[in-house]
Amino acid sequence: MITADTSTWIAYLQGEEAQDTDLLATALLDRLVLMVPVVLTEVLSDPKLSPEIAASLIELPLIEIEPGYWARAGALRTRVLGKNRRVRLGDALIAQSCIDREIPLLTRDRDFSAFAESAGLDLVIATGPK
Repeated sequence: MITADTSTWIAYLQGEEAQDTDLLATALLDRLVLMVPVVLTEVLSDPKLSPEIAASLIELPLIEIEPGYWARAGALRTRVLGKNRRVRLGDALIAQSCIDREIPLLTRDRDFSAFAESAGLDLVIATGPK
């Protein structure tokens, strides 16, 4: 199983050919993709997203939020901020979802490396466009 962050999903939905979008396409065909609820919310926030694509995204299995998630996400963000690293709230929520389920995160966003260093987030960092 794998999940992808918002930047990878946006590139994939825009038809961009890149290492991360290729990996996501393969995982989707193999039915190995779980959707992070925060990522789903971010992607569905695009007013240009077609209703058909939105419906397809909603059909993907979601990573379920476990009891204590919000406190763990806050502690994770505190740990990363304490190391003087830049960290967005949404990224902390995405990282915590993946950490809780021990699922790798496919991303092109190097900001997630702070979570890998601080909390062992399993990252698949891909390069941008081919």
